[in-house]
Formats: sequence, structure tokens, C-alpha cells
Amino acid sequence: MQTPGQPRFSRRSKLADFFGLKRNLVILLIAIFVIGVGEELWMRFVPKYLQAVGATVFVIGLYDALRTLLGAIYAYPGGVLVDRWGHRGAFIIFNVVSIFGYVLVLVVPRWGGVIVGMFFFLSWSCFSLPATFSLVGAALEANRHSMGVGVQAVIKRLPIMIAPIFGGMLIDGFGIIGGVRIALVISIFLSALTILVQRHLRDNSDADARIAAGTTAKAEQWNFWRSLREFNQPMRRLLLSDVLIRFCERVPYAWVVIFAMDYIGVSAKQVGILTTIEMLAATLCIIPASHYADRYRREPFVIVTFIMFTLFPISLLMSRSFSALVVAFVIRGLKEFGDTSRKALIIGYSDSAKRGQMLGAYYLVRDLIVSTGAILGAYLWKLGPGLNFLGAAAIGAAGTIFYVKTIRRSQRLGLNDLKKQLEIRRTRV
Repeated sequence: MQTPGQPRFSRRSKLADFFGLKRNLVILLIAIFVIGVGEELWMRFVPKYLQAVGATVFVIGLYDALRTLLGAIYAYPGGVLVDRWGHRGAFIIFNVVSIFGYVLVLVVPRWGGVIVGMFFFLSWSCFSLPATFSLVGAALEANRHSMGVGVQAVIKRLPIMIAPIFGGMLIDGFGIIGGVRIALVISIFLSALTILVQRHLRDNSDADARIAAGTTAKAEQWNFWRSLREFNQPMRRLLLSDVLIRFCERVPYAWVVIFAMDYIGVSAKQVGILTTIEMLAATLCIIPASHYADRYRREPFVIVTFIMFTLFPISLLMSRSFSALVVAFVIRGLKEFGDTSRKALIIGYSDSAKRGQMLGAYYLVRDLIVSTGAILGAYLWKLGPGLNFLGAAAIGAAGTIFYVKTIRRSQRLGLNDLKKQLEIRRTRV
């Protein structure tokens, strides 16, 4: 006989199973949310903060380039360190290093403090990237990877929907420098609080569990070139397309807030509202797109994402009012339509025995190349916003066309292989 609590427990279990919620993943989602709330109070306003403390155009471009470059450099060792230390120890260390970076920016209100501090405060987001994906790959079946990544993407974007509005209110009330400093204090407190949550992560110590978790033996760690050689052809083609698309994003990235505030005339609070609109559009499309991508083919969803990346700088250039910017930021949010599918493809293309290292190697190569896009963006910005935005769109179009062609080529090769197999069977008969 069923007890009254059983149906509710069954529904809860089905809901958790649908979203791929495992214990370690839930703890990680809590950490992502709380740390994200603190960071997003001020992170989006860093280019404007740098401008306020006397940074030149090329210093702002340097910040954006270093942000991408550090994301590349930190990705591979981040995956290896998680394999070596376990998720609990690694995530706590990454968090502590980030807190040190926040403190450095707080006590040194100069653009040099931001440049030096970012080597530390980007630790959490950059080091932990391959680790979070390897955790999804280990915890969920291959046909659930898009959903697992999608839930993380939604949780990561919830703070971005909320925090920039309050960050903008702090800036409007206390000025750009004072508002950012107050936000940094809040960020330090929330990140320190998150360490208590991260301590509840469970690590498997036996060899079989480590292999199941996508980790490797110590003798094979840090073998970067081997990880690159083991990229299969679909992963290499996706990497090249992804590089071009991320160039499209990176070229105007540091200048979006400055364009909105200086050229369109919106307030810091309105920038926060635009960011919320962007994240709302992204959140509404991520889960449904992830669900259907897992059930059907993922590549069409990736193509839609690449198209949205390409359209955003064009829509930004055409904007002349806040309402026009709303449309542009909705398009920017819809670029997440197939981003979880892209990440799921990367997870699927990776060898499960070396998943952390291969994911880290992918992002190291991609972001190392894309980091130069920020410098290109600064140069184009000096020539005018139009050249910056149109140049970004042209690169995005090239990446989209290349990916579509590679997908068609793969489909033709697959059909040819199928025909050959059928012919072989017929001859045997």
C-alpha cells in the first residue's frame, strides 16, 4: 500500500530525473548561483569602471583580451587539477583564489588593480569550466548531456538577470567607483559563504570511480598534445567554427555597455535591465531547446545559435533608442538557444577516460586564439563603432557558413558509408 508521501516523492524524483539533478550537481548549482550573484553586481560594469579610473581605450581592450586569454590558459590546468585534487578540494581552492582577487581590486582602486586582480578573480569561472562539464558527463547518460549543461546554464544566468539591476542602482546612487567597491564587498561575503556549501561535495577515491568520473591516472595528466591529437574530425571542425563565432562575440564585447551608455544615453540601471532581458530570453529557450536537442539532432540548434551571434552586432549598430536595444539584447539572449547542444557535442566527442583534459584543451585552443579578438575590437573601435560591429558580424557569418558546410559534408559522408555497407551486404547475399 502506498503511503501519502510516496506519490509526492515519485513526482519529485521524476522532476529531478528530468532535469538531471544529482547530489554533487545540485551542490555545484548552489555554488554557481551564489558566487554569480556577487560577481554580476559589478563584473558587467568593469569596462565603465576602468574608464572612470583613467584607463585608455587600449587598456580596456587589454582587460577584455586578458579575460579571454586567462580563460584559455586556466581551462586546461583547471581540468587536470580537478582530476588530481578531486572536485571538493579544487572548487574550494578556486573560490579562495577568486576572493583574493576581489580584495585586490577593492583595496587598489586603479586600473592596474583590476588588471592584476583579474589573474585571481577569474579563477572560479575559468578553472572550474572543464570540471563542471566533466561532472555532467560523469553523472548523466550521453543522451542527457544537453539537459545537464542546460540546467547549469539556466542557474548561471539567474544571477545575471537579477544582480546587474542592483549593481546599476548602486552605481547610479554612489557613482561608478563607489558602486563597484560596495558590490565588491558583497561579492567577497557571498563567495566566502559558498565555501561552506562546497565542503559537502563528495569525491570518489577508488580508481574505477575516477575513470567513471572522466578522470585519468596521474601518469597521463598534463599530456596536452596527446589530448589535441585525440580530437576527432567532428570536434576539430566544431572547434574552428567556434573560434570564428567567438571572434564575432569578442570584437564588440567590451564596448557594448560603453556604446549603450555613451552613444544611446541609457543609465547604468537600464543597462542592468537590458542584461536581465537578455538573460530572460536565454533562460526561456535553454531548457526546451536542450530537451529537444537530446531527443533529436543537436547540430541544427548549434546553427541557430551561430546565426544569433552574427545578428547581435548588426542589431546593436541599428539601435538608436532603449527600445531598440531591448530587441538587440533579446537577440543576444537567443544565442543560447543551441549553446548547450554545442557543449554536449564537445562532451560527446571527448574520450570519457580523459574528458577533463580534452575539454580543457578545447577551451585552451579556442580562447587562446579568440583573446586576440579583443585587441582587434579595440583597434576597430578607435575607427568607429560601425566598423567594430560590422567586422564582428562578418566574422560570425564566416563561422556560420563554415559550420553549415561541414555538417552537410558529414551527412554526405555518412550517407556514402551507409550505401557502401548496404552494397557489401547485398554482395554477400
